[in-house]
Order: sequence, then structure tokens, then C-alpha cells
Amino acid sequence: MEQIQIDVNTSSTEEKTVLDIKDLSVSRSGKLVLEDINLKIKSGEFVGIVGPNGSGKSTLMLSILGILKAQNGSVSIYGSPPMSRTLIGKIGWVSQAAANMKKDIRITVEELVKLGTINAKNMFFRSRKDQSAAVENAMRMVGIEELRSTDISKLSGGQKQRAVIARALASNADFILLDEPLVGIDRNSRNSLLKLLDNLCHDEGKTIMMVSHDLAAIRQTAHRMIFLEQKIWFDGSSEKFPDLNELANLRGIQHVHKHVNCKEEEE
Repeated sequence: MEQIQIDVNTSSTEEKTVLDIKDLSVSRSGKLVLEDINLKIKSGEFVGIVGPNGSGKSTLMLSILGILKAQNGSVSIYGSPPMSRTLIGKIGWVSQAAANMKKDIRITVEELVKLGTINAKNMFFRSRKDQSAAVENAMRMVGIEELRSTDISKLSGGQKQRAVIARALASNADFILLDEPLVGIDRNSRNSLLKLLDNLCHDEGKTIMMVSHDLAAIRQTAHRMIFLEQKIWFDGSSEKFPDLNELANLRGIQHVHKHVNCKEEEE
């Protein structure tokens, strides 16, 4: 089985490289989850990561963030290793559980977004004026200005996702990572959220990497798709993403209902 690797027009200057992963292998609980991952993402790309349950999608995200350590290989973000001080404020992380807040938490949308402006560098010295400007800009980008005084618990699933994305943007992050942001939201909210992410790439120059089980949604939205199952089996433009039969062949899955000639079998 050979990985399908398609030229995605990433041959620009090194300065525009946001993420550079080389020969990455990661084990969890003694099991190899990622093996020999090589991946490069350029500024302004919208990359969708897809694959079956347990394929290593979330592990890849956590490795990029530096939460999981690699057994082999390296991860470089804007030329620095994960968790470097130089990366503070440059990466926006929206976890799968980010919008699933407890109902007894009382916090407004504006207060939630403001949390995104606080980091290790500015915790005690952030200008109120700069902070307010960052919050306003983030809410504007995701279209929730009118919800600023609304309690988070009263928002719909789609509105909560927009709010947590705004919190990530409030740090002025240029590289946004999202883990399953479409889970638990209705069709209209999903479409609206995907349009928002596309706009963030085209209009705001953000770079987005998103994990999702929703293959159809990713194919309609992302510029580039990566099929991950321990290894990368496909990396190319969304228009050239293989159909289900081709994916099965890539993964070595045989059709269980393949016709067998009984007479030939007996012979």
C-alpha cells in the first residue's frame, strides 16, 4: 500500500511555513499511534484532518501543541518547537470539549472572549485598551458582537462554538487548531461555522487545521485534506480526495461480499 501524496502548491518560501513535522512517531500507553508523519502547512491554508476513530487525529493535535512528546521526529511551528515562549499568542486551540461548559458557570460572551487575551507574557501588564480592542476584533470576526452580554449557558451549540473560536482569536493567534468543532451543532449552525472558518482564511489570513469526522463537510470546506490512520495515506487538495472504495484499498480493506465462483473454489 502506498500513500497518495499530491502536490498542493506549497513550494513557497520557508518564511511562510507555519507547521513543519518531520518523521514524527508517537506512542500512547505503549501503543504506536502515529508513525513517520511528515507534514508541512503554509500560511493561509485550511487543512482538514480526517480518519476513523483511533486513527491518531487528536494525538497529532496534542503533539503539535507539545502536550504529548514524540518518540521520534520533530515538530516546528513558525520555526520553533512546541510550547516555546516565542509561540505565546500565536496559536489558538479549540478543543473538542471547549464549548461544553457546565450549566452552572455564569460568564458572559465578552468575559469568555477576554480570557483569550491573557497569557504568560501579559498576565500582569496587559493594556486595557489593547485588551478591549482584541476582544472587539475577535467578536467582530466571528459575528457575535450582539451577544456580548449574553450568558454562555443561554447560547446555542453553534453560538458557543463561535464564542470559543473568538476566545482563541482574541490572542491575535494566526494558527488556529480545532478538534471536532462540528460535534453537537445543527446543520444551519454547522454551515455557518464552516463559512466563518473559510472567511478567517481568505479575509483575515488565518491558517486553520481542523479535525473532524464529518468527511462531507470537510471536503466542501477545506482547501486540503489529510487522511490519517497511524500514517498519512492521503495528502492533497479536497477536490482530489479519493472515494470510499479507493480509501478502503489504500487501507488494505477487502470487500467481504466479493463474489466467489463455487465451482472454481471446489476445483
